[in-house]
Amino acid sequence: MGKKLTHLDNQGRLRMVEVGDKKPTRRLARVRGEITMKPETARLIAGNKVAKGNVLEAARLAGILAAKRTGELIPLCHSLNLTGIDIEFSLGEDRVEVEVEARIDDRTGVEIEALLGASVALLTIYDMCKAVDRGMVISQVRLVEKRGGRSGAYRRQGER
Repeated sequence: MGKKLTHLDNQGRLRMVEVGDKKPTRRLARVRGEITMKPETARLIAGNKVAKGNVLEAARLAGILAAKRTGELIPLCHSLNLTGIDIEFSLGEDRVEVEVEARIDDRTGVEIEALLGASVALLTIYDMCKAVDRGMVISQVRLVEKRGGRSGAYRRQGER
């Protein structure tokens, strides 16, 4: 039959999943994504020549803030007290790649926090560079690693 959706009760109504009976464990989620752009735009970012300021530092801060506010933005997510979040960027000839790692000691995972952090970081890059490049494309935002939970083990997700 397959797995049932955890955010639906037996009558098909939305609900927040009860996690109170779970034991807190160390959890980690790693997410990657990218934004492609004109090579000239990537050079502006690399040289810190974008009129709005330091693009990557603004994106890093925006991603951290978004991850911290996930419970306010995604209706059925628990509000979590993250123990750490790291956001790193790799600048290519025509792209910026982002990697977000979120960590917590709690009863539920942090993959949505990492996904939201990566998405908002990429959106911030778009916003700061849109005056010079409206053809940018955000893509490949995906979970690549998840650790913790019931078994304490980790799973590496398939790269695409």
